Amino acid sequence: MPDMNPAAPVASATARPASLTELFFAFSVLALQGFGGVLAVAQRELCDRHQWLSPREFVELLSTAQVLPGPNVCNLSLMIGDRFFGWRGALVALAGMVTAPLLLMLGLAWLLGEAARVQELQGLIKGALGGIAAVAAGQIVGTVLKLSAPMRQHELGWPTALALAVVALAMMIWLRWPLVWVLLGLGGAACVFTYAVLRRRPAPLPQEDA
Repeated sequence: MPDMNPAAPVASATARPASLTELFFAFSVLALQGFGGVLAVAQRELCDRHQWLSPREFVELLSTAQVLPGPNVCNLSLMIGDRFFGWRGALVALAGMVTAPLLLMLGLAWLLGEAARVQELQGLIKGALGGIAAVAAGQIVGTVLKLSAPMRQHELGWPTALALAVVALAMMIWLRWPLVWVLLGLGGAACVFTYAVLRRRPAPLPQEDA
C-alpha cells in the first residue's frame, strides 16, 4: 500500500542526461510519441525510462509550466533543460521538442492539401481525423489519472488535494470561469493554505553524528 503520510520524504531523481546530445534526442523521441499531446507519455519517458525526475518533481514542474504563458510542454522542456545544463540545455531541449514535429507537420500539411483535391480521399481523411481525436481524448484521461498519484504525498493530504482539483474542474466546466481566474483565485488560496500548513509543521530534528 503506498505511503499516504504527507510528511514522508520525497523521492528524488536518480539520473541525469550525460550530454546535450542525449537531451536533444530524448526530447525528440518524446515529441514524436505525442500524438494528441506529449504529456500522455512525458512522465513515462522522463520519470520511468530516463529517471531524470521523480513523479512528484514532474508534477511540480508541470504545474509551473501550466501557469506560465506559452505551450505547457515547451515550458516544461525549457525548465528541464535548464535544470541540467543551464540556458544551453533549455535551448537544446526546446529544439528537440519542436524540430521533428515541425518537419513532420509541414510534410503532412502538404500531403493533406494534395489529398483534399481527390474526392475519394476526403471521407477517408475525415474518418482518420475523427479517430485521432478519440485517441487523444483517451490519452488525456489516462494522463490525468497517472498524474494524480503524487497527490498522496501532498502537504495538505490527498483528500484536500482531490477536493481542490474537483472544485477547479467545477469552476471551469459548470461556472465557466476563465482559467486565469481559477488560477489566481483558487490557486492563490491553495498556496496560502499550504504555506500556513508548512509554517505550523514542526521542524525536523537535526541528525546526530554516529
